[in-house]
Order: sequence, then structure tokens, then C-alpha cells
Amino acid sequence: MSFRSFVTLTAALMAVNALAIDSMLPALPEMAETLGIMEANHRQWIVTAYLLGFGVAQIVYGTLSDRFGRRPVLLFGLGLYVLASIAAAFAGSFEAMMWARIVQGVGAAATRVLAVSIVRDCYSGRDMARVMSLAMIVFLAVPILAPSIGQAILWVAPWRWIFGVLTIFGASVMLWAAFRLPETLHEEDRKPIEFHSVVAAFRTTLTTRVAVGYMLAMAFVIGGLFGFINSAQQVFVDVFAAPQLFTIIFALIAGFMAVASLVNSRIVVRLGMRRVSHAALLGYIAFTGTHALVALTGHESLWSFTALQGGAMFCFGLLAPNFGALAMDPLGHVAGTASSVQGFVTTVGGALIGFYIGQHFDGTVVPLTLGFSLCGLAALGIVLVAEKGRLFRPAPGRT
Repeated sequence: MSFRSFVTLTAALMAVNALAIDSMLPALPEMAETLGIMEANHRQWIVTAYLLGFGVAQIVYGTLSDRFGRRPVLLFGLGLYVLASIAAAFAGSFEAMMWARIVQGVGAAATRVLAVSIVRDCYSGRDMARVMSLAMIVFLAVPILAPSIGQAILWVAPWRWIFGVLTIFGASVMLWAAFRLPETLHEEDRKPIEFHSVVAAFRTTLTTRVAVGYMLAMAFVIGGLFGFINSAQQVFVDVFAAPQLFTIIFALIAGFMAVASLVNSRIVVRLGMRRVSHAALLGYIAFTGTHALVALTGHESLWSFTALQGGAMFCFGLLAPNFGALAMDPLGHVAGTASSVQGFVTTVGGALIGFYIGQHFDGTVVPLTLGFSLCGLAALGIVLVAEKGRLFRPAPGRT
């Protein structure tokens, strides 16, 4: 594949997940009414159930892809995603929807693990960060457009057709990968599924100081993002009484992340992953801390929310691809397992943190802004431990 096709397919694989989360946000009230969900905060389970399936399943895909290759495991996951999307479209109860969403997440987990593993098979270091940043430009267009896509579907069809669109998109990506993606795992790098080798790969992943540090820091940062996704629809309806602006402002905030990824792809090779991501983390803490103070003092408005949330998401767009690359960079020899473990920890940890933040929604943005701020501070503490107290440059002996 050409470099451009490779980046675009990587982005499409990543977009499978983002589309499954964000496209249904405008439909949550209608879905809750149809499925008999009475408590407003319980709607968040439609998002969280998917995230938990997505996170837990990642733990096995890496080991399977290290044994059988990236391509067959990826196609299996995409097929499962398509079948679960069909099941969700026909779900007649809250319980049926939860099971369909969990299985949909299990299928989509393959796209997360295999996208990272495939990129790591082909690139390393700053070049890997550049590929991930370029892929995230396309990938982050999905959160910008997905709520609007969901809203547009609701204008002409019932909410169940949102899952019809997910089915079509998932099947299209599956066919693209089937016909265009070569196997990227070299035959000599395949690892048998043996207890001792699996344990050794897990041990390497969980004892490499830098990898573990950036993995845990990423879990906290993602937790803040998931808290926002869980609460976003309620914030615009219950706090600002502006449901008509939800898709527009959500797209604007997500657009800050897309711009940041483009900026990162231009500067990371020259400045390095640590300089960019550490500066972005400090900026993230500054924006979220200021936002928490504004909310606590009762001065929050729709426009202050948009500006400060957009600033935080710009910083997130700079730190996320670099944290991911820093966590994977020392683990190229166990990339499949490492991607699985890191995906499991960051997604499940982030989903639980985000769900905790979302469940504290009380008609104000105080729980959300405090959650963002505390997650940023926790991430900074973990990075300092991982880097032995140093920021912006690696410890001696590292690159």
C-alpha cells in the first residue's frame, strides 16, 4: 500500500470505534424512551457498555495477532462488529441493547489493537508518532461529524438507522482491509500461544517503566474525555438549555483536537514526543483547572464552556498520539501483546473513570470540570514518576 492509503486505512479502522460512540449521542433521549430507561443518567450505559466490551476484549487480540497474524484477526473483529451493529438495530429492550453494545465493543476492539500493532510493525519512534498523528486527523473528523450524522439520521428515520449506518461503514472497512491490506507481521516474528511466552510478553509490557507510566497517564486523560462524552448531551440540554447547538459546539470542540493532531504531525519529528506531549499536558492542566474555577464560582456560560473545553481538547490532541507512541516505542518486539494490554488498561480504566464522572452529573458542569482537572493532575504525577522527575527530555540512556 502507498503511504497515503496506509494512513487512510489506519484512520478508518480507528474511526470505526469513534463512530460507534459519538453518532448516537443526539439519539440518547429517544433511545431511552423506546427502551424504557427512566433515569437520565442511566442513558450513559449505552456508551459505557460499548466501552467496557471494547476495553476488555483488547487483552486477547494482541496474543492472537502475534500468533495468527494481524490480517485474519482484524477481519474477524470487523465481522463481529457488523453482526452486533445489526443486533443493536433490532434490540427491543434495554438488556438486549446492552448485550449488543458489549459485543459491538468486543468486535471494535480488534480495530484498536491491530491498527496500533500494524503501524508499529511498519514504523517506530518519531515516524510512528507522525503516522498516528496523520491518521488521527481523519479519525478526529469522525467526532466532529458523527453527532451531526446521528442528528441527520433522526430527521429522516428512527434512531435504529444509526446502527444501520454503523453496519454499512463497518462492512465497507472490512472489505477494504480484506482486499487491500497485506499481512504486516513477518513470519519469523510470529509467536506460538504458549503459557510461558504469553506470560513473558505480559511481564515485559507491565514492567517497562516508561511504557507503564504513559499507559496509566493516558488512562486518566482518556477518563476525562469519556466523562465529557457521557455528560455532553445532558450538559447542553439541562445546563445550557441549548439542545439545538449540541452538534455544532460538539463539532467545534472536537475540531480543536483535529487541528492539534495536524500541528503535532508537523512538529513532533523536529521537537520530539516528550517536549510536545509534556507541554501539552501542562496546558491541559491549566485549561481544566481554570474551567473548574469558573464553574465553582458560578461564572460558567455556554461560551466559556466552549472556549475552555476547546482549549483542553487542543492539548489532548497534542498529548494523546505522543503518549501512545511513547508507551509503545520500547515494546516493538511484543507489539501485539503490548497494544492489547495498553488498550485494555486505558479503555477500561478510562471508561470507569469517565462513568464515575458522568454519574455525578447534577445539573451543573462542576463535576465534569473537576473530573477533568483531577485527571490531568493525576496524569502529570504518573509521568513524573515514569520519567524520574524529568519533563521535556528523556532520562539518561533513553531516546
